[in-house]
Amino acid sequence: MSQILLLNGSPKPHGCTATALEEMMHVFEQEGMECKLLHVGRENVHGCISCGSCGKTGRCVFQNDSVNEAAKLLEASDGLVIGSPVYYGSPNGTLLSYLDRLFYSTSFSKHMKVGASVVSCRRGGNTASFDVLNKYFTISGMPLASSTYWNQVHGFTAEDVKKDLEGLQTMRNLARNMVFLIRAIADAKEKYGLPEVERGQFTSFPDGK
Repeated sequence: MSQILLLNGSPKPHGCTATALEEMMHVFEQEGMECKLLHVGRENVHGCISCGSCGKTGRCVFQNDSVNEAAKLLEASDGLVIGSPVYYGSPNGTLLSYLDRLFYSTSFSKHMKVGASVVSCRRGGNTASFDVLNKYFTISGMPLASSTYWNQVHGFTAEDVKKDLEGLQTMRNLARNMVFLIRAIADAKEKYGLPEVERGQFTSFPDGK
């Protein structure tokens, strides 16, 4: 059974972002996907301090949050959904610190795991936040799942989001597309193998030219 990890980056466990993610989870469960949801938006999350410890131990040095737990779940998962509210035109800062450490401290390949970002907002800042979250996927070789509109819902409360019928429809279509991609990649992997990944070059321009 395929597994999908969902991260709720909102401090509200039953708010707008949760409502969007729950709409996706209903589809995942109908399609026989196993879901793991972590509510990370209220955790006390320290930002990355570039200590390099994870390069030696394979774990983030900070143990007071669920980053290392999420790392194990992500390694076992076929897809990752990241959900966040919009704060000042960007995702929740707690979530960004969490993601910086999660992606940097994990040495296992995320290549061809399917990624999807979901954003909730009252009015604006949604597409900018959407772009920020997608960059974690595109730097990691993770295909992006898309939908029939940008992956966003609108509202100030969960009840508002439940009235955003197009937004909820977008979540359901996103979930179905994500399931399809996961299955298609699994089939292609068995038939052709995964694409080759080159790692030999690292350009840092140390001579300043």
